[in-house]
Amino acid sequence: MRVKKQEILNAYKFRHACKAFDTNKKIPDEDFHFILETGRLSPSSFGFEPWKFVVIQNAALREKLEPVSGGATGQLPTASHFVIILARRENSLRPDSVYVNKMWKDIHHMPEEVVLDWRDFYKSFIEREIEDNDRLIFEWSIRQNYIAMGNMMTAAALIGIDSCPIEGFDKKQVTAILQNEGIINGDDFGVACMVAFGYRQKHPKRPQTRQQLDEIVEWR
Repeated sequence: MRVKKQEILNAYKFRHACKAFDTNKKIPDEDFHFILETGRLSPSSFGFEPWKFVVIQNAALREKLEPVSGGATGQLPTASHFVIILARRENSLRPDSVYVNKMWKDIHHMPEEVVLDWRDFYKSFIEREIEDNDRLIFEWSIRQNYIAMGNMMTAAALIGIDSCPIEGFDKKQVTAILQNEGIINGDDFGVACMVAFGYRQKHPKRPQTRQQLDEIVEWR
C-alpha cells in the first residue's frame, strides 16, 4: 500500500502542463485506450456521463483549429493524441429527454417505477439548484467533463505520458469548425475543453511548485 501511495504521488509530481511534445514519439494504442477508459469510468452527477471524447488525429483538422485555439498552438501540431471533450447541452439533459431516459432504463437498468421517482427528483433538482436555466444546465454539464479530464490526465501520468489541459480557445469558432466537419450535429453537444497527450520534448525548466498543505486545508 505504501508503494502504491508513493507511485500515485510521484505521478502527480511528474505531471506538468506540457506545452510541446516530441513528435517522434507516439502513444501506443493500448496505452491511449487505457487513458480513454479512465475517462469513461469517471463519476458524474446522476450518473449521466454527459461527455463525448473526440480524438483529433487528422492533421488538416488540427491546422484548422490552430488559429482559433491560442492556448493550443504548441500542442496541436505536436501532440501524439489531441482530445476535444464535448459536454451534453441542456436539450439532452432535460428530465424527459431521450438521452436521460436511455441512461435510466438502458444503462442503469432502472425499473419503470424507479425511473418515475428519479424523474421527479431530477426535475426538482433542475428547478431548485440550477434554476431551470439553459446556460446553467450546460455549465453544470461542463463541470462533469472536467472530472473525466482530470482522471485521464492522472492516469496518463501514472504510465509516464504527458498531458496539458486547454481552455484557451474561441468556443464559437471551434464549435463552428466541428459543426462543419460533422462532429457536432444538432444541439446535443457543446465544447467543454481540450486536452493534449504525448511525450515531453524536454523536462520543465523548474520543479513543480505548490502551496503547503496547511495553507490550503482548514480543519473544523
